[in-house]
Amino acid sequence: MLDKTTIREWMTSPVLTITPEAAISHAHSIMKENHIRRLPVVDQQDRLVGILTIGDVREANPSDATTLSIWELNYLWSQLTVGKIMSHEVIVINPDKTIFEAAKLMLDHKISGIPVVDESGKMVGIITESDIFRMVVRLGIGEAS
Repeated sequence: MLDKTTIREWMTSPVLTITPEAAISHAHSIMKENHIRRLPVVDQQDRLVGILTIGDVREANPSDATTLSIWELNYLWSQLTVGKIMSHEVIVINPDKTIFEAAKLMLDHKISGIPVVDESGKMVGIITESDIFRMVVRLGIGEAS
């Protein structure tokens, strides 16, 4: 079943995205409000140029041990953009590939989501572990007949 089911059938689309010029605080707000752990980063033509994860945002936060004042911290945080901390090398997949191929990529690269792009590199969706779990549960894969 997994080797015949396409990503297109189970991916999340449309997908929330952000631009490299956006403030990291804005990206963090989007992630919190929408309960998501990753934001694909796109250019003006909706082509994927990177990905920002909640882990990237956490790592960009200043340490509690800093000697900077709260005003200095807030200023520095407001100047930080998505493009400065996003991952530039992103594993992607085509919507016509199978769920099995997506799951294998996630497992091999120890990632929990993959942006789905068409042949031109334009974002068309995202496939995550949650999408695959949703498919398994809805289709009852593994249940005794």
